[in-house]
Amino acid sequence: MSIAIQLKEITKTFKNFTAVNGLNLQVNKGDIYGFLGPNGSGKSTTLRMMMGLIKPSNGEINLFGKSLANNRSEIMKKVGCMIEKPDFYGYLNAKENLELVARASLLSYSKKQYSDLFELVGLLGREKDKVKTFSHGMKQRLGLAQTLIHNPELIILDEPNTGLDPQGIIDLRQLMLMLNKEQGKTIVFSSHILSEVQEICTSMVVINKGKAVVEGKVADLLSQENLHVVVETSDMNALRNYMQNSTWHAAVVSESNSEMHLQLAKKDIPLLSQEIIKQNIPLLRIDYRNQLEEYFLRITKE
Repeated sequence: MSIAIQLKEITKTFKNFTAVNGLNLQVNKGDIYGFLGPNGSGKSTTLRMMMGLIKPSNGEINLFGKSLANNRSEIMKKVGCMIEKPDFYGYLNAKENLELVARASLLSYSKKQYSDLFELVGLLGREKDKVKTFSHGMKQRLGLAQTLIHNPELIILDEPNTGLDPQGIIDLRQLMLMLNKEQGKTIVFSSHILSEVQEICTSMVVINKGKAVVEGKVADLLSQENLHVVVETSDMNALRNYMQNSTWHAAVVSESNSEMHLQLAKKDIPLLSQEIIKQNIPLLRIDYRNQLEEYFLRITKE
């Protein structure tokens, strides 16, 4: 499988502050790759380094098998990005702004191509409106059009859902899936919202304080075979005594005054519930989290 992005021991320091610390990751061509982490975790700094907007203090970045430091001009012809909020000339209309981008990229765009692009991002009919009249969400959509104008192989988006209404979030999700599945584009996007990443990503990394906490295929991280199950009861002594003398004992991880924590497969949860109730142990709550939720909750509580 071809590699689109590879980061090797990337570190970025700003005076006495380390924003990214020895980060290693690999994005394969054809991935929808999620960058997940709480605000301030180092996501935007890492994406800026991927684009060559800032240089790493240490480490190596390769895109399409070539060093970014030595081949940035060539590499960037294949990359489209939207880092933070897009900026435009407010006194020009949407089409005029894109025409400037096309001209700077030495692209010859037809009227139909512009219409298709505006339709793709949900701005068809607003091409002649001045950008200063646009809402933040509409500027995000125009930023996406600017990102896609040169038909890049790799798309990098930093918190692309910012300012979008619920319909806009759905539209963006469908657009990313279409670009990936129908056009084979590799997409990397950052978010601090777990559900966004779970919804569409094939692979992902969770970063916190500039370090990778977990990386892998989303399907593996969402496995139903190794869930963190929490059982809450008003009689912990009774639950403890039962568990110690049952086949469930090996699944117990820890306990508190009213909760017992276990590692179980999802299919075992209904049976455990039935057995606890059969023992007349008061069951107040039983729920579960997958590995990805567990990692994310842990780092956001730190």
